[in-house]
Amino acid sequence: MKKTTYSVVGFGGLRGAMVVCAALTAGSLFVSCMGMKGGGSGGEVTGVGGSSLSEPVPYGMVLIDRGSITMGPSKDDSVAGVKADPKGISVDAFWMDETEITNSKYKQFVFWVRDSIIRERLADPAYGGNEIFKIEEDKEGNPVKPYLNWNKPIPWRNPNEDEARAIESLYRTNPITGQRELDPVQLNYRYEVYNHTAAAKRENRLDPARRIYNTDIPVSTELPVISKDTAYLSEDGEIIRETVSRPLTGDYDFLNTYIVNVYPDTTAWINDFENAYNEPYTRMYFSHAGYNDYPVVGVSWEQATAFANWRTEYLRRSLGKEGVYIEPYRLPTEAEWEYACRTGTVTPFHTETSISAEEANYYGHYPYMIEDNYFSQGNLDTQPGEYRQTTVAVDSFSPNAFGLYNTHGNVGEWVWDYYGEYPKTEETDPVGQDSGILRVYRGGGWNDFAKNMRSAYRATLAQDKGSFNIGMRLALNAVA
Repeated sequence: MKKTTYSVVGFGGLRGAMVVCAALTAGSLFVSCMGMKGGGSGGEVTGVGGSSLSEPVPYGMVLIDRGSITMGPSKDDSVAGVKADPKGISVDAFWMDETEITNSKYKQFVFWVRDSIIRERLADPAYGGNEIFKIEEDKEGNPVKPYLNWNKPIPWRNPNEDEARAIESLYRTNPITGQRELDPVQLNYRYEVYNHTAAAKRENRLDPARRIYNTDIPVSTELPVISKDTAYLSEDGEIIRETVSRPLTGDYDFLNTYIVNVYPDTTAWINDFENAYNEPYTRMYFSHAGYNDYPVVGVSWEQATAFANWRTEYLRRSLGKEGVYIEPYRLPTEAEWEYACRTGTVTPFHTETSISAEEANYYGHYPYMIEDNYFSQGNLDTQPGEYRQTTVAVDSFSPNAFGLYNTHGNVGEWVWDYYGEYPKTEETDPVGQDSGILRVYRGGGWNDFAKNMRSAYRATLAQDKGSFNIGMRLALNAVA
């Protein structure tokens, strides 16, 4: 079985960001059980041995070996109105979820956020202040950075008066139905990310003498100005996000704070379909167990990234001190996604020039063809489909050659990149531009035309918006 070693990232930079508790400063080195390989017999340099955390295949993921592709359409496509603009790119090996993230998996995240908030309130003096739910001292009584005690179960049954108030504070009564339900407005996930990329840049060093190694070039003694993201809750519970710029004072200036409301936008089923009766999906799609194996939708890029951070931290906690070695779960880059979807093909789909009506969308009764005379044959690709009118379970249909399900259709999938041009020249592990307004999602959704499910098709949405036909699957760096 393929083994992998594990280390950690988040929001503030794909390749270089690192969750704060696993941050490395420049020049530091992790060592574990280090020892000499052979004892240095004869005075020869034999290297330093060591051990690292070795884990089996990440759950639910498949290994995508390193390789290269021609990214983008390889020839003019008159059907989709696309001009050929291929770019050669290569990617390193990475792991990828074999299916889109399900409602069930995302609900685990939502429930974890719910339980963490309840534990915070159970320890709050305003709700009785039960200190057992939050640990602030070690076994010797020395103060430590406070953290929640997940070994103490929440008293769902038979709580005392204070405990009941703490638990009920996260619920509301629906004014119409009278049902008790979670208050989604309160389900906020706060996390911090150390931007290792910015911290590693020479231009951001406090010591001017270390910013430029060429001693013939004068170096300014002024402090570098950095930008960092921060967030906090207002008195009304509103999430306030700010990007501040200020002179560098130390490592903490590279620490970014994010607060994200994690509940998916279930109203998208109605708001995105003005002439359809989709109230049942708004009520049931995310909450009913019958849809557990269906892809989560209505999640924004920010929620998808928060989920990736939580998934990383959830694994780290289970590994204890060894958790610092894990690689972070993250959204795949646009290049990685297309490489994984294509499986070595240069055709519109990994199934070559057409896609079956079953796999295609509601409007996909006629398979999409690449020939220029497609429209002249009377295949308008606008007829209602006969197979389904919403998403399907994430493992429906056959996987592609890499073992990935539903890379064409079902739901679009968020990728890391801001929307911009494809790489201008051949690159290795390219990442899109580092700023912008829109984020990219790929693959097409269940209600798209088949031509929007092509391997090269790109779509965009603001990163704080969700949609009824956008979900996600995550990636993970593969370590030799």
